[in-house]
Formats: sequence, structure tokens, C-alpha cells
Amino acid sequence: MNLKEQLRADMATAMRDGDNDKRNTLRMLLAAVKQTEVDDQVTLDDAGVQAVLTKQAKQRRESIDDYEKAGRTEMAANEKMELAIIESYLPQMMSKEDVKAIAAQVIAELGINDMKDMGQIMGRLMPQLKGQADGRIVNEAVRELLQNR
Repeated sequence: MNLKEQLRADMATAMRDGDNDKRNTLRMLLAAVKQTEVDDQVTLDDAGVQAVLTKQAKQRRESIDDYEKAGRTEMAANEKMELAIIESYLPQMMSKEDVKAIAAQVIAELGINDMKDMGQIMGRLMPQLKGQADGRIVNEAVRELLQNR
């Protein structure tokens, strides 16, 4: 069963179980997948569906930050619930320590010691860590490593 079929099956189960939060979140995810398919005129495979889910998760993280800054805890709680459901369909993300270890290796390979060359490091790291680590975490890890040099 591919990821899109899994989302549909889980939505049907949530509907039968009366789990409205999960049903609504899965319905929104399937709509985002369908919209991407219509816009790009393609049928997404698992990697494409995973990219859509990753984008949706990123949007939720940003919304959580914005809502918490604005003091809207009830809205942030709803976004956190949606994020938890989305993340259950994504592969486990790397920890910051794991990202730092890989980033340190790339920095050593490239022989970079200056913040102005951070783009070069990020350009090498992001394709390597795509789908395994959030870009913001990679950015923070690289900054910390370069500042400590």
C-alpha cells in the first residue's frame, strides 16, 4: 500500500471511529496532494506525497511559532495536533546532534572556517539530508559549528 492509499484508508478508519480531528487533518492532506497533482499535471509517487507532507509539516511548525508569539495558545494547540498526525506519516527526522556530525564532516572536507562560505556548506548538505532533517535545524547546526571555529 502506497502512502496516498494509506492516507485514504486511515481517513476512512477515522471517519468510522468518529475521530474528527484526524479525519479533518487527513482530508486536508489528501486535498494538498490532489492540488499538487492537478497543478503539476502528474500523479505523485510516495516520494512526491512525502514532499507534500513535509511542506505541510513545515507550514504547521511556522504557524505554531506565530501563534505562540501572538499568545494564541488554542490555535497553536490545534496546529500541534495536526503536526503530530502529519509527522506520523513522515520518516523519523535526524536529531540536531546527528546533523552537526554530518555538517562537521562536510566542513572538514571543504576546509571552510568562515561564515561567508556557509552557502557552500548548505548547498552540499541539503541534498544529502533532504527528507531527513529540517532545513532550519541544518542551518542552526552549521552556524553553531562555524561560530565555534
